[in-house]
Amino acid sequence: MELTLLGTGTPEGLPRPGCPCAVCAVSVGTRARAATSVLVDGALLLDLTPGAVLAGARAGHSLAGVRQVLLTHPHDGPAVELPPGLPAAGRVPDGRELAVISGHRVRAVPMDAPGTGYEVTGPDGTRLLYLPPGGAPAGTEGVPARHPYDVVLADVLGRPEALARLRSTGAVGPATDVIAVHLDHDTPPGRELERRCAAAGARAVPDGTTVTTGDYHAVPDVPRRTLVLGGARSGKSVEAERRLEAFPEVTYVATGGTRDGDAEWAQRVGLHRERRPAHWRTAETCDLVPLLELPGAPLLIDCLALWLTDAMDRAGAWDDAVWAAGGQKELRARIADLVAAVRATRRTVVLVSNEVGSGVVPATASGRRFRDELGRLNNAVAGECEHVLLVVAGQALALKEPPS
Repeated sequence: MELTLLGTGTPEGLPRPGCPCAVCAVSVGTRARAATSVLVDGALLLDLTPGAVLAGARAGHSLAGVRQVLLTHPHDGPAVELPPGLPAAGRVPDGRELAVISGHRVRAVPMDAPGTGYEVTGPDGTRLLYLPPGGAPAGTEGVPARHPYDVVLADVLGRPEALARLRSTGAVGPATDVIAVHLDHDTPPGRELERRCAAAGARAVPDGTTVTTGDYHAVPDVPRRTLVLGGARSGKSVEAERRLEAFPEVTYVATGGTRDGDAEWAQRVGLHRERRPAHWRTAETCDLVPLLELPGAPLLIDCLALWLTDAMDRAGAWDDAVWAAGGQKELRARIADLVAAVRATRRTVVLVSNEVGSGVVPATASGRRFRDELGRLNNAVAGECEHVLLVVAGQALALKEPPS
């Protein structure tokens, strides 16, 4: 099948009309995106949007051969005028299948949000899954797919867990071309958009792009080891979570533990839990080496600063006398074991840590000791990671990237 993406934005388009935000301000020219609409083999139109005829002409396609127009989601605002010659637009009831005169078969996939997804099988047997904005397939948990789709068009950045569900059932495999559509003003265009899509194993394409099912498009693999550094409230934890949110299984390793009687700490932990995808498993432990040595789902370790606090507690490293009498040696051995485990792990792992190299000198000897040891730990772990990011004011800066 030949798929032409007449638009790749949200139903409002990008820039949104009248929106003064920074992303909308730079989403002009080739970065502007019309509402998502897909022309399949010149015969099937998925979602009718304003300007569809002009968008098709710009992409080198006429809509004169369209035999079926299907809608995926409720269209708010004024009705879209039907271009002359196009058949009336409609929706297929959930679970029903429609045979198009062009030889395509379309099955309506139920969603967990308002709207309908469409599974399209072409005359050549290749398959497309097209999902509406904000939607994920409903009732697919634990039901294995017959075989992976060739192409998936989905709201990857708005509903990354939808992609995780599809991967868990085998509907999305290593060769599936996942393309992010319904793109909104939550993500800046350019490198940041590419980076977030790549973290989900997907790609974004400009309006007017034509894709052929069955063609393989390499997406950068998620690095096996990533270290995310940042200061307090920099957004480092959110950035780390984004890198794994489209994975079907993730173990979130919380090294902070619990603090009896500390209501503010309990609130912080609660906010972190609410933000994580529901399908993630949580392990509250500082015993990281066995987790890194075992095979299994990707790990998100948050964070190394709290792990170091626990390690210094166990070694008695806060006390000057204990430090001199063997605490330093014991702590360094614990750090060496952790770094060796990071180096040897075969799991995908994202580690979070505080960046302490900004020049503030703690007032106490124990505080300076902690700062120094965390700096050494960050250095050692970064040396074993393929990817290192520094997050400043919510913006991720790549300090070290794997070879392209």
